[in-house]
Amino acid sequence: MLRRAFTAMGTDIEVLLDADPGERAERALDRAEAEFERLEQVMSRFRDDSELSRLNREGSIAEASPDLVRVVELSLEARDATEGRFDPTVHDAVVAAGYDRTFDAVAPATIADPVEAPARCGGAVHVTGPTIELEPGIRLDLGGIGKGYAADRVAELLAVAGPCLVNAGGDIAVRGGSWPVGVTDEITLELTRGGLATSGRDRRRWLRNGEEQHHLIDPATGLPAAGTPIRVTVVADSAAAAEVAAKTAFLGGTVDLPQVVVTAEGTTVLAGGLA
Repeated sequence: MLRRAFTAMGTDIEVLLDADPGERAERALDRAEAEFERLEQVMSRFRDDSELSRLNREGSIAEASPDLVRVVELSLEARDATEGRFDPTVHDAVVAAGYDRTFDAVAPATIADPVEAPARCGGAVHVTGPTIELEPGIRLDLGGIGKGYAADRVAELLAVAGPCLVNAGGDIAVRGGSWPVGVTDEITLELTRGGLATSGRDRRRWLRNGEEQHHLIDPATGLPAAGTPIRVTVVADSAAAAEVAAKTAFLGGTVDLPQVVVTAEGTTVLAGGLA
């Protein structure tokens, strides 16, 4: 079993490849790492020179890359399918909550930040061929679905060299083989295909004006979601689809997929065919 670990897209990346050591396998792992770097350059909101940052600054791009177009399209399809629970236009709400830089650089406590009105979500986004246009005042955050998309993409590249697992900060894609994935201390799921993702408020959190904040915004309020489970993990046909489903279930939407829910009281609930 070969392993490559590195940092990309604001998170820790782990790539596992079930192949014999050698030049062919190393080239495959090199391609995987390079692909994450390329997609970060497309979709990161933390890089001023990324394609997404340019779109957010200028409000439109006439010749967007196929990857940016596809992820924006997936995001908009997900917004429609989830009745707005998944929404790529939460960028300003995430920033207003204090997540305005990579998480490692977010201050653990900010004492006297001014209180602002909740940022508006749900703005119009138009995709016409390679052109993407944003409604004035609207910016996109593709963090979660972007990582899922990248995990899926890299897994497809690696699969030609052997069974593989790609873990992009908890967004997991597998191709071939059988992979045990720990979800809680007591529960391990075995993945043979597709992807897995987790949405939770127990990891990326911080204090602002004495109140705990987290990165999962409820688009209905423009604020970090309140009264939600601690964590929801969902298995789907792809890591990108699992990311959408996990966020939807976290916000109370109905998701007919295998899932593990840790309630606000700390109870673990299995659903979607898991027993």
